[in-house]
Amino acid sequence: MHQAGNGGLSGLCRITDHLYLSNKRAANDSSLLKGNGITCVINVTEHKGSAPPGTEYVHLPVSDTPLAPLREHFGEVADQIRSTAEGGGRVLVHCNAGVSRSAALCMAYLMKHRGVTLLEAHGWVRGCRPLVRPNPGFWRQLVQYEAELRGCNTVRMVSSSIGEIPDVYTEEARNMVLL
Repeated sequence: MHQAGNGGLSGLCRITDHLYLSNKRAANDSSLLKGNGITCVINVTEHKGSAPPGTEYVHLPVSDTPLAPLREHFGEVADQIRSTAEGGGRVLVHCNAGVSRSAALCMAYLMKHRGVTLLEAHGWVRGCRPLVRPNPGFWRQLVQYEAELRGCNTVRMVSSSIGEIPDVYTEEARNMVLL
């Protein structure tokens, strides 16, 4: 039985019992998918791939750019993850690196169906995969989504020396030394 990785650059990272996050390479490893009981693959890259026979496959051709409309998929992906889990299945959400698009979608799911705040969702996903870092545009969309779901925000966008960033990265940006 393959184990889900915990934060490495490769492998599957288990977010919940029914939700996994990975990069494209791990998502294309059919033995890894089968070994972890993945029944649905959600590919959030520009290029359509494939999944092993008998695995549900969803392709969302969204680019990893701040203006890309990932927000329009938050609800449907969250609902897909929930319905797959209710049916006893497991979902893998992946993008090219498993850092921005797929992480943002996992955070949206946690907010909608696990009742956590955006701040908590970020901590949860980053705890499973420390290199997650949605781009600033996806953060803005997550902040809007949290306001829509909860009527308030636990993360806000702030100005920094490297542009607009979510306040969860303020300390990190302050400590950055530009060469």
